[in-house]
Amino acid sequence: MSLVSGQLDQIAVAVRRLVARNPGYMTGPGTNTYLLGTDRCIVIDPGPDDPMHVERILAQTAARIDAVLVTHTHPDHSPAAAALAQASGATILGRPPPLHGRQDRTFAPLRVLNDGDELRVDEMHLKVLHTPGHASNHLCFLLQEQGLLFTGDHLMQGSTVVIVPPDGNMRQYLDSLERLKREPVRCIAPGHGELIQDATAEVDRLIAHRLGREAKVLLRLRQAGRARIEALLPEVYDDVDVRLHPVAMFSLRAHLLKLEEDGRVCRDSTADDAAWFAAETD
Repeated sequence: MSLVSGQLDQIAVAVRRLVARNPGYMTGPGTNTYLLGTDRCIVIDPGPDDPMHVERILAQTAARIDAVLVTHTHPDHSPAAAALAQASGATILGRPPPLHGRQDRTFAPLRVLNDGDELRVDEMHLKVLHTPGHASNHLCFLLQEQGLLFTGDHLMQGSTVVIVPPDGNMRQYLDSLERLKREPVRCIAPGHGELIQDATAEVDRLIAHRLGREAKVLLRLRQAGRARIEALLPEVYDDVDVRLHPVAMFSLRAHLLKLEEDGRVCRDSTADDAAWFAAETD
């Protein structure tokens, strides 16, 4: 059964998922807020600044919240942190908002989380993984006893994530996906959508998808000789609904910037309307 806005489910031992009331074509049924623990709780991704959603979180946890964790500071994931902390006394944890992109500038973590940090709730242990790519401050959280990974927007059920330069970075995104393969992850709890049961297969699928898209960019450039990004877009994303092309434009630029860093493509200027072409040595 598909998720709906406002839905509450028990998804694992001492783990519940509450869907925020912000459905949309970029958020699906809404942002997934995760409630961990029984006696004391940790909240992961409190979602948008919606008083009703905050009240539901407080009611479901009896306001016994030790910490509010945020995977990243995009406006659908972190803005409710301040209200939730004020109402419960919880500590806000995460990484500060970066300079670029649509960020929640109100987010101010009392403690900055770094890769490898560990947190505890009840008898459960969370390992912090820094996974830049979708956002430079993006974190995933691994519930070690269950192999359950809370991925925010690093992976999402049913779709790929958008990479928006300059804060988003395709090389970092691919490296962060590869890093997940070194962790004992069995199941993925994404920031939007249902659980993904076979974590390894999903990570491999996403890496293959991104590399396939990259190969398509190179092929189309070789065929065209040189092309601006607006001309490349319908050729590279001909398998994607045209209504999503404005969003796909961001990821296409991220692919081109990675290929430029690799020395495989060039451009005739640094202007936004530059023409791109395959490097002669490729």
